[in-house]
Amino acid sequence: MKRTSLADDGCPVARALDVFGDWWSLLIIRDASLGRRRFGEFQASLGLARNILASRLRTLVERGILKTAPASDGSAYQEYLLTPKGRGIFPIMVALRQWSEEFDEHPDEIDTVMVDREKGKPVRKLVLYSQDGRVLNAADTTLKPRPVRKPRRVVA
Repeated sequence: MKRTSLADDGCPVARALDVFGDWWSLLIIRDASLGRRRFGEFQASLGLARNILASRLRTLVERGILKTAPASDGSAYQEYLLTPKGRGIFPIMVALRQWSEEFDEHPDEIDTVMVDREKGKPVRKLVLYSQDGRVLNAADTTLKPRPVRKPRRVVA
């Protein structure tokens, strides 16, 4: 079944989901953030069929989330590395993780805690701030149309 593209949707959430929206892709991005780089490492971690993993990796490369590079050990293999666009997904992954830690029916079954590498302390929960520093929640925000941009004039 072919999924519907959301690339032309006016909603930025829908557009983002079009880029990395299936769970396998997010788990591949998670694994890449944790330092996995090779096809076999992703497959061992995720238990994903080779054809599905190959398809997801190809799509993530095509969309600029991952890039391929020769293996760092000089072997004939290639590695998958996060691009700046891929590393930009990190706060989204943290938000998903923290949401699950708060609302999961069995939080005691979560295997890991995210900590600050330097201090070894758990990271604080992500918080949304206004431009003047106030903490915001959903009731404090709204959406409004973007100002219409005037087309540029080309002067010959």
